[in-house]
Amino acid sequence: MTVSLPHLTDVRPNVPVERLLADLVPPRHFAAASFGSYRADPVHPSQQATVDRLVEVAAGLSASSTGWLKRLVGARSGSQVAIYLDGGFGVGKTHLLASLAHAVGTEASAYGTFVEYTNLVGALGFAKTVEALSTKRLVCIDEFELDDPGDTVLMSRLLRELADRGISLAATSNTLPDSLGEGRFAADDFLREIQAMSARFEVLRVDGEDYRHRTLVAGASSVSDSAVADAVRGRPGALIDDFDELLSHLSHVHPSRYGALLDTVTLLGLTGVHPVSDQSAALRLVVLVDRLYDRDVPVLLGGSGEADLFSDEMRAGGYRKKYYRALSRLGSLAADGRELVEQAV
Repeated sequence: MTVSLPHLTDVRPNVPVERLLADLVPPRHFAAASFGSYRADPVHPSQQATVDRLVEVAAGLSASSTGWLKRLVGARSGSQVAIYLDGGFGVGKTHLLASLAHAVGTEASAYGTFVEYTNLVGALGFAKTVEALSTKRLVCIDEFELDDPGDTVLMSRLLRELADRGISLAATSNTLPDSLGEGRFAADDFLREIQAMSARFEVLRVDGEDYRHRTLVAGASSVSDSAVADAVRGRPGALIDDFDELLSHLSHVHPSRYGALLDTVTLLGLTGVHPVSDQSAALRLVVLVDRLYDRDVPVLLGGSGEADLFSDEMRAGGYRKKYYRALSRLGSLAADGRELVEQAV
């Protein structure tokens, strides 16, 4: 008798507005992130310099900062700040941003990706989002997107409203891997797009190599579709989906619900993986990869695997930063999936 395996396409998540607000904390992958657990590379002194500055910022924003910690930050203690972490993929910017949120306190800070904040505005409305976030001392925005003019204007206005209310801000974005260390391009783009807010932001450069050690397309060999099915079978929380069917399912689920889609998933196996030709489908896949990475969900890729998943044209276009980030993260998750399977053998 053939036993039907569970699929992600069977999941229909319901996400109330209250959860959108409650989820504005560092994700599972960075639940234990701290400045102490960040391993600054001595080859790139900007990493330790950034840690040192963020320690100052956290101490100044922490309501419990007293004694030697207050003396450490001196005149800057308690002052409003706006920080932008500028650097390439995999240098630990998200780790540092999550560490800052933890250091200030998850009750006093809000932490989310650019997409999560735009989704929040869509669900609550602009005025109510400002009111909700104004209860915090610090708002952290990970992966600030510069490729959608409408969303960028929306977020620029949101940041301005929050800053005018005395809320401190911290954001990250990415420099392309082929920028050869000239990361000012990312910083300049960010400051230009937020226009009226640009003078308030202090840019902290984080140099270094992608710690995930992936090539632009990770290039790891794929797993056969039958091996994917064997790995999923009998494993609690493991799901398997045909790649095309999953892409179709994602088109019917709002991206704000992708996290809830993965609530109980411990391993995701995908069969029939192939290059994605439709950009809308590719961008939805990018969001799913981000949520998988946030939640440390290993993946197994059948079919052609990661090879040429996004075309050269996509990786050279306006959404290229999203695709490079997704490939770096997917490569890491695929390696975790293969290791999981090998351990079970």
